[in-house]
Amino acid sequence: MMLSPADERMLAGEHGPAVAAALELLVRYGDLMGAERLIDTDNVCGANLFGPRHARVLGTTDPAALFSRFSLDLDETVDVPPFRAHSCQLIGPRDRDQWELQGIAPSDAAAMDDSERYLAEKGVDLLSTCTPYQVGNVPRFGEHCAWMESSAVVYINSVLGARTNTEGRESSAASMLTGRTPYCGYHLDGHRRATHLIDVRHPVVTTEDWNILGYWVGEQVQDAVPALTGPGLLGSTPTPVQLKQFGAAAASSGDVEMYHLPGVTPEARTVGEALSGREPAAVSVFDAAARAGTLASLCRTAADHDVDFVMIGCPHASLEQVREVARLLDGRRIADSTALWVFTPRALRTVAERSGYVETIEKAGGRVLSDTCPAIGQFLPPGTRVFATDSAKQAHYLPAITGVQGWFGSVRTCVTAALEGRWPDA
Repeated sequence: MMLSPADERMLAGEHGPAVAAALELLVRYGDLMGAERLIDTDNVCGANLFGPRHARVLGTTDPAALFSRFSLDLDETVDVPPFRAHSCQLIGPRDRDQWELQGIAPSDAAAMDDSERYLAEKGVDLLSTCTPYQVGNVPRFGEHCAWMESSAVVYINSVLGARTNTEGRESSAASMLTGRTPYCGYHLDGHRRATHLIDVRHPVVTTEDWNILGYWVGEQVQDAVPALTGPGLLGSTPTPVQLKQFGAAAASSGDVEMYHLPGVTPEARTVGEALSGREPAAVSVFDAAARAGTLASLCRTAADHDVDFVMIGCPHASLEQVREVARLLDGRRIADSTALWVFTPRALRTVAERSGYVETIEKAGGRVLSDTCPAIGQFLPPGTRVFATDSAKQAHYLPAITGVQGWFGSVRTCVTAALEGRWPDA
């Protein structure tokens, strides 16, 4: 890899051992990715808030030791200077204010407080969400970023036209310290062209539809770049929420980091532009049978109709989604046998609270949480055997992580299940 003079100085230790370790890590990573050089980045989103699982492995709750070991891959604890790049903390293991609801011990909560303070001292913005673009971090078109979190990566690559690969904890931490990232993958024009064509023949209108389509697309293309066209898309322009859910689903069933929706996403006005004049490697047809089969697959772990837990907000819910839940619950009461939790970024929760949505949801017996989710934090209401969600991503991951049964459907269906304590019969 060709390094700049500034890179060479960082690697030689002129800025301290932490920066040297970070640059060395990026060189190793870039070599594996085939990068010829590093490029500047001033927008990095990583997950460096450590919980009890990490502390138990290392035998300490010292934030400096945890960061050195798990973020920089070092066996020794080093002094970490303030980060060079604009850096944000992604979703973490707990709700900062409602951690008791998760069953977290006070000592573990205090250790996570220490970890947050450590990151803040280094210059990290504690957004604590999987959707930083919903709360102020909106990369500009063409901006080179270094982001973790698959649903965020596919959103900023596709919808915003920013450029990032799906980074890991270590590579994102290294970019925070150095302001550099390998110039490879989706930073390059050639990798951003569509390779596969999706012919959408069944109408896709609702957010539920976009979840289902995304999950199906991910299964079809895996880690390729799809372009979507077809009569099923006519007359319906997807909302930011629908694009958020579509990308998250595609990144869950597959490894989609970018897609083109000509006329909606910014890097291709037509399918021909998306493909750059090449023939697609494959053409897949989304029809009524594909939709039905995908919906059945999303509910494949579910057998019992009595629902113990309803989860809304994966990726973290927008203000519109929180408002929709509040309106559906207004003046009603959730079944005694069922819990309903809505997850949204902390900044949006504050707005939802001021707007009365949180009060409405809580009066109905629900809760509005932030900073985490059941999959990342690996927690559920006690006794949960069957859950329901409006998110194809959560329907994919939570049964595998926790062993529960999972139903997938619209927000309205999920809220109805919370009110009645039961998923509707087919």
